Amino acid sequence: MKFSHSIYLVVLILLQFACSNSYVDEIDRSGGYQFMPGFPEVRLVTAGIVDEYTDSTYVILTADIVYSSLVYKKVGDKFRADIALEIQILDLSNPDNIIQTQNYPLVIENSNQLLIRSQEEYMFQKKLDLPSGEYQINFSVTDLSNNRQTIRSAEAYIPDPTDEISHITNIQIYSKDETYSNEFDPITTYDISNQSDSIKFIFQVTNNKPDNPIVVDSRLIRFRSDTTIARSMSFPNYNNSHISFKGIDYDKYEEISSSRRILSQPGSVSIEFYFPGLQRGNYRFEIKINADEEDELYKAREFSIKSLNYPSLKTPKELAAPLYYLMDRKEYERLMSIEDDVELKKAIDRFWLKNLKNSRKAQNIISLYYQRVEEANKQFSNFKEGWKTDMGMMYILFGPPWSVYQSVERVHWSYSYNSSDFEKNFYFFPPKLKNKYFPFDSFLLIRNQQYFSIQYQQIQKWLSGTIVRDNL
Repeated sequence: MKFSHSIYLVVLILLQFACSNSYVDEIDRSGGYQFMPGFPEVRLVTAGIVDEYTDSTYVILTADIVYSSLVYKKVGDKFRADIALEIQILDLSNPDNIIQTQNYPLVIENSNQLLIRSQEEYMFQKKLDLPSGEYQINFSVTDLSNNRQTIRSAEAYIPDPTDEISHITNIQIYSKDETYSNEFDPITTYDISNQSDSIKFIFQVTNNKPDNPIVVDSRLIRFRSDTTIARSMSFPNYNNSHISFKGIDYDKYEEISSSRRILSQPGSVSIEFYFPGLQRGNYRFEIKINADEEDELYKAREFSIKSLNYPSLKTPKELAAPLYYLMDRKEYERLMSIEDDVELKKAIDRFWLKNLKNSRKAQNIISLYYQRVEEANKQFSNFKEGWKTDMGMMYILFGPPWSVYQSVERVHWSYSYNSSDFEKNFYFFPPKLKNKYFPFDSFLLIRNQQYFSIQYQQIQKWLSGTIVRDNL
């Protein structure tokens, strides 16, 4: 039997559970982009499933492979990429026990050159028949044209359907964009683009005590988090009480929805929740079960709603926003106040042509700029868009650092062979160290008033087009 819940149903109940430290290990955030230029881009999610009618158990593996991250060769009228997939299953009760390894050759081909150059993904799904337990699934993609390999890992939990103790499976999350399809697609990352008009959660609860109903409480909350664009390199450093310093405040949140269900029938029950039209922000969907006075179960799935086509930029509004780093404040405010998309696109074009003069040169510079913005999104995304972070700003303006040195206290980006060159060496510090309570890589630039001229000179390289000549 399957239950579904709509956000439109009003359930007047005050949930009093919060995520204590004892619950934090049960929060799933899925993976980030883990982008490495020249390597296959792979995103992975897994979910343990109990068949509600047969009690058979299995894991569903879903992987997204970004088309443009593969190398293609022309075969007839099609573009073809040959890749090799490997699935390795480890039993977490004995990590040295590799249960099985499966290999799959895969050919991806398409006649649409625009598609294979895009950020669209090829979705690979596989059903893995496994007994109940906890597993680590390692998934590798090797591009056979250059033998470059990307490995991603995810954990999956399958409860024992015959166990008298109640269990909650992994929370699966799906999104739907009615512009393209009425189908819900699995979400494989923490970040979800805002083009999703509806989010769906699916999880299962096992109950083998028909005489002892269980209470299922759920809620969706949105956390207070930083959404600002990185401030200038020469501005004062952030105050440690400011949200831009904290990044995300798990103690301050808004409750979007809450509900309670009482389950009395035995067996495995699938429960679905739908949430349409969620605003941009950082969220947690929580499930808590009180099977009796002593037993308490908790599962959660965190996610972030980012911009419309994230991590890509397609709309005029998306293309306009990162020009913040090249414009003065008043010019940027005028640009962002334009509401009509056609007029906004014209204003963006005028900005580039006014500065670069030559349309062919402008095309190359524009392409480079937005390539860096997208790469910043993939490399530095956390509680906000990657291009808005300090590292994102530096990456866009200055390009990839020549060398990176990291210690516990700071990260050093160098654009010179001379580590003492003030104008070519920059330092970042983490306001909080990444851990299970703060699961983000967040680094703030150590700012200096003397950086004003350095940033100004770099902006002029972009506006004059010499950024390509200087290979920065």
